Amino acid sequence: MKFGPIISDRGVTFRLWAPLVDSVSLKLDGHEPQPMHQGEDGWHELEVAGAGAGTSYRFVLPDGLHVPDPASLFQPHDVHGFSEVVDLARYRWKTEAWLGRRWEETVLYELHVGTFTEEGTFLAAIGRLDHLARLGVTAIQLMPVADFPGRYGWGYDGVLPYAPDSSYGRSEHLMALVDAAHEREISIFLDVVYNHFGPDGNYLPLYAPLFTDRHKTPWGKGIDYDGATVRPIREFVIQNAIHCVTAFRLDGLRLDAVHAIKDSSEEHLLLELARRVRAATGDRHVHLIVENEENDSDLLKRASDGKAALFTAQWNDDIHHTLHVAATCERFGYYADFAEDSEAMARSLAEGFVFQGQHMPYRGDSRGKTTRDLPPTAFVSFIQNHDQIGNRAMGDRVIAAQPVHIMKAMAAVYLLAPQIPMLFMGEEWGARDAFPYFCDLNDELNEMVRKGRREELSRLPGFDADDLLDPTAPSTFEMAKLDWSSMNAPAAAAMHDFHAALLAIRHQKIVPLLTGMRRGEITAPSGFTSVAVNWPLATGGQLRLRANLGNETVAIDTLMDDTGMLFSLGSSSGGNLPPWSVFWSVSHD
Repeated sequence: MKFGPIISDRGVTFRLWAPLVDSVSLKLDGHEPQPMHQGEDGWHELEVAGAGAGTSYRFVLPDGLHVPDPASLFQPHDVHGFSEVVDLARYRWKTEAWLGRRWEETVLYELHVGTFTEEGTFLAAIGRLDHLARLGVTAIQLMPVADFPGRYGWGYDGVLPYAPDSSYGRSEHLMALVDAAHEREISIFLDVVYNHFGPDGNYLPLYAPLFTDRHKTPWGKGIDYDGATVRPIREFVIQNAIHCVTAFRLDGLRLDAVHAIKDSSEEHLLLELARRVRAATGDRHVHLIVENEENDSDLLKRASDGKAALFTAQWNDDIHHTLHVAATCERFGYYADFAEDSEAMARSLAEGFVFQGQHMPYRGDSRGKTTRDLPPTAFVSFIQNHDQIGNRAMGDRVIAAQPVHIMKAMAAVYLLAPQIPMLFMGEEWGARDAFPYFCDLNDELNEMVRKGRREELSRLPGFDADDLLDPTAPSTFEMAKLDWSSMNAPAAAAMHDFHAALLAIRHQKIVPLLTGMRRGEITAPSGFTSVAVNWPLATGGQLRLRANLGNETVAIDTLMDDTGMLFSLGSSSGGNLPPWSVFWSVSHD
């Protein structure tokens, strides 16, 4: 079962799975449509002699509608236009021997290709790789690049998962970015969306049974991953994941909102996908990350050797929420569940999830499973990411607006903690550039987005304002572009150097301790802002954190002495921690 055109010495074989129609024609640019041969199980196929890389084509349905190839590798004129045949085998890799990096070495850096540079392209991003390497970043996390409608967007409304959005460049340009990153020993991960398809440019339901009434999602009907006759839908997604890590040589994937993927099959789509991706990549270091609102720790189970059996780690919103509450004192919305728990911050650092089956008052239900058998590296920690910034009414980086001593304390905690840290683009110099949600759909959908965001996020401050940002306006997209010139200001340069120093300590002192490290232990009763956590080391001894992330001095009875000190921010006296102080040390038995 092969999706997309197959290139051979004779020409190109075009294929489309369209079981809901009894005929399909192939339309080459500049030529009349040609009937395709209908084969078994809903496949339509036609070999065209002389066709090759660069050939533009579309499929024509019985009602005359022209549709792109759902497995297109390039859409030069966006999602409604012709698809282009691309021969990825023509790319000559410079880093053939690259096998990736161990997960423990990972320092992630999330970026949006369209706003990371002024040009907003894959090739322009290459010019900033040396900056990231010097900073201490070892892995880039790209927000989704699957072709989406319009001139700009976050990427979570993509409709053609095999084709990088043409505004960012061609498939070969993404390959060049990956190649250049590998030259600098930087891994590249890609955010992929398998829980829904965007509404604009998704022609699949017209000729294939993509959706089902059996499952519901926040975006409408669920994708039919468990129907008796829709194996190709399942294959389409699994093969896309394999394509990303083999054809593009990506080092891993971040799967968006996996809790919204409904599947009652004997082997859930997520488990089959992870199993087959790992089988396809052999000895390479390929890592799979999930975003999972339900905090289902079963997806993160470890094998007997301690390595990830299927998924490597999960984005951990819990640690973001606790650090955010401490830094900003905001307690609205979902922050309320964390602000009322005196041990929430210590538990998020020690155990990953704050709630492990307990009732959450704001949500009105319970969530989460135990993390007892998981190492700290099963969690990705952050104080900024696209969601936590973009889901604010003005897309403001509230953390970056805090006093410098608070920003430094936040960074000193999560960048040195044994969880895998992730920065959001510009965070390293305290960038205050907004990152609001933006999209460019048709007029009807644009109005639905404006109305929908007001209603969906009405529980959060600012979404009822008369001057709420229009997510569809070009100006909203432009304000999200990262201003690299702001890094030259003295305060920004000092903040950058502070982050670089922390990451140097992490690579030199923390990373060697991570293999075999066990879940942390809270060693002293604490208020919300005081933290005393020890993480047992595989070789004996402990990694220890004592921190006060509040405005009042606190007493911690288990304060360590200077023996084994790795990092200190502030000074302690007689078991008292001053406001916004952080101390990391290690003891060896």
